[in-house]
Amino acid sequence: MKIVGLITEYNPFHNGHLYHMKEAVRTAGADAVVAVMSGDFVQRGAPALLPKHLRARMALEAGVSAVIELPVWCACGSAEYFSSGAVSLLDRLGCVDTVCFGSECGDASLLEEAARVTALEPAPYRSLLREGLRRGLSFPRARQLALSSFLGKEAGCILEEPNNILGAEYIKAILQQGSSLAFCTIQRRESGYHDQELADRYSSATSLRRLLRESGSAGALDRLDGQMPASSLRVLRGAYETRYPVWSDDLSLLLKYRLLQETKESLAGYADVTRELANRIVKSRNDLLSFDQFCGLLKTKEMTHSRISRALLHILLGITARDMERFKQEGCGYARLLGFRRDASALLGIMKKSSSIPLVTKLPRPGAKSGTGEGEETWTGLARDMLQADILAADLYESVVTEKFHRPFISEYRQQVVII
Repeated sequence: MKIVGLITEYNPFHNGHLYHMKEAVRTAGADAVVAVMSGDFVQRGAPALLPKHLRARMALEAGVSAVIELPVWCACGSAEYFSSGAVSLLDRLGCVDTVCFGSECGDASLLEEAARVTALEPAPYRSLLREGLRRGLSFPRARQLALSSFLGKEAGCILEEPNNILGAEYIKAILQQGSSLAFCTIQRRESGYHDQELADRYSSATSLRRLLRESGSAGALDRLDGQMPASSLRVLRGAYETRYPVWSDDLSLLLKYRLLQETKESLAGYADVTRELANRIVKSRNDLLSFDQFCGLLKTKEMTHSRISRALLHILLGITARDMERFKQEGCGYARLLGFRRDASALLGIMKKSSSIPLVTKLPRPGAKSGTGEGEETWTGLARDMLQADILAADLYESVVTEKFHRPFISEYRQQVVII
């Protein structure tokens, strides 16, 4: 069986995602599709629009064979950690042949060229990068200018676009991890990642979320007809104002509570929090009115809104710089199955046999065994800590849903694998 892997957020699942999935199957000649998907928090440093199990259902009903959760340490990390975690999972499943990702350029060779430079960091490139950072440029801008000078404008400028950046990071992770995964890319259609307005057919997830937020009513869902598969729209209609929408500002009081317990020294220990940012947070925390407003208050020329948002989310979820260093050394130690299609049951058997890490279908209680049968070992170390962080993040998200929509709380231990 030939299997293609996708790295996704599906926030929410739309026509562009369906196109990507179908083209990935065609390009890779695949028999099955495994999607690694962010859980309840996403890479831009925000809660997902709707819970991960609903987003997994959307993907499965659209034709994805199985959905694996990307651990929260990676899901809300920088592009480097997001990519490294996803590639680590797909590689350790032991059965995925090809990673297929979307990009603005649609040119895998250009992305590979950029990936090799950023992975190897030859001395001239490293000097150019350091010069840009000394001039006060943000890291993404300094990197893009350094690549443009080192490789030429065409190759360097591809890292101006968000999906190109992720694509280069996926290839970089494959190279650095010594993975045998092949890779290919599908060019985005119609809309860009950050486009705010709906396109004719292939609108960005950003524009869909914007429509829902600005409308504030179920009537906005009528405008999504034709923008996403009918099955995805049914999920949105059925769960509206009972399980979603969840926005960053719904985390505001939780964030304020957490920040009031921190000092400049303790804040500097969290992932993506520099000492300078820690000082600004302590100085400004009494002016926090909402999550997004606070991000805007802390934003500088050197630090993007997304970087600030990720840093605040790391504080809220208790993810430290030390945690991320541990992950960098060891990679993902388990693969949690969120859902699968019944007609892909053979795929599950293949994954269980080929995977070098446990395939988790039911969350283990503290002190439980981690093995997949022979040679079981107790959940300890990095895998235990990452899984506990996933459970905390999910329960925190569920607490927001419970309070906002007055629904009974569903513990992460009671969540069932989605089967279509």
